[in-house]
Amino acid sequence: MRRMRRTRPIPATHGSSVRRRRAPFTRRLASRVLLSALASLTACARDADPRASSRSQDTAIATRAPLTVFAAGSLARPMRALLDSFQRRSGATYTLETAGSLELARRLLELGKVADIVALADEEVFPRLLMPAQVSWYARFARNRLVLAHASGAPGLADALAGNWPAALQRKGVEVGRSDPDLDPAGYRTLMLFQLAERHYHDAGLGARLEANSARRHVRPKSAELVALLQAREIDYAWMYESSARGARLAFIAMPAEIDLGSESMAEHYRVATVRVLGGKIGDTLALHGTPIRYGLTIPRAAAEPERAAQFLRFLFSAPGLRVLRGEFLDAVSQPTIVGVGAPAWLDALATSAEQRDTVVRSSAAFERRVAPVPDTVQRR
Repeated sequence: MRRMRRTRPIPATHGSSVRRRRAPFTRRLASRVLLSALASLTACARDADPRASSRSQDTAIATRAPLTVFAAGSLARPMRALLDSFQRRSGATYTLETAGSLELARRLLELGKVADIVALADEEVFPRLLMPAQVSWYARFARNRLVLAHASGAPGLADALAGNWPAALQRKGVEVGRSDPDLDPAGYRTLMLFQLAERHYHDAGLGARLEANSARRHVRPKSAELVALLQAREIDYAWMYESSARGARLAFIAMPAEIDLGSESMAEHYRVATVRVLGGKIGDTLALHGTPIRYGLTIPRAAAEPERAAQFLRFLFSAPGLRVLRGEFLDAVSQPTIVGVGAPAWLDALATSAEQRDTVVRSSAAFERRVAPVPDTVQRR
């Protein structure tokens, strides 16, 4: 026979068992009330200080994927300065990839790379290679001109400064640098300058001689890389954009307006110069004609962050943004010229009309007065 276990009754005096069962519920209720009160206080504080909401939005922006910017090599300094300023204002992070403009176009076409903003040193690259598949519009936003930068005490410098730079560059032992015309607009523009110089100085064969005397070993993928060679005295002269020379505090010789590709009024004159370069696909080539140097930018169709890209462009064309670009010696225009369809509505409204276009972009003389002087003598010959 199974023996039954006797259990001792639990005393219930003073309601002790009731208190033990209800204590957890009471604590949970108190916690909820406290959390609700804290949430109300936080909301009130946020309403009282609008900056708290702004900080929350900035934090949200900062945690998103970075803005991806492809920029021409000559835009490296001004674009980085502009992006840094935009980052301080918005909290948005970025990645900046620089290369020759033709090389950047091929990265989009052949490698399938994705960028939120593409800024090139030659606006003609957009219609010739990227429209309509990659982009539907572009905006002209800056100008430039070619100059001959030189090292201090370079061979033949006295002749060059006196105006006879072609003779100085053809002297035996003189090292001249230029960028690759198949990768960088400054490269094919330098060859165009050689052709225009031959016509300007009425010297048959000068263009070919100047090209032959700029040795292949000193050809670089982008003109910005020539700055280091010149500073290290590995070369005596280098063809580059005025903004690059000024930004690096290099002495340079300005070329005549008839050959420097920097004057809107000389547009038809420049067209006689033609250079053939590699196209967007293997085996293709492009015949490019001389034009005034105009920079263009766009938001590609495949941009991952089109809204933030538009915010960045709005900042670029604002007074603070233009000050940053001009502070880096880039001749940025206040009103863009839009080509194509699909640009943000505010950018279309900001853009100039066809009648205004020439007066707005022709700012060379004003720009020269704005920029700081550079070391050594700068002459236009």
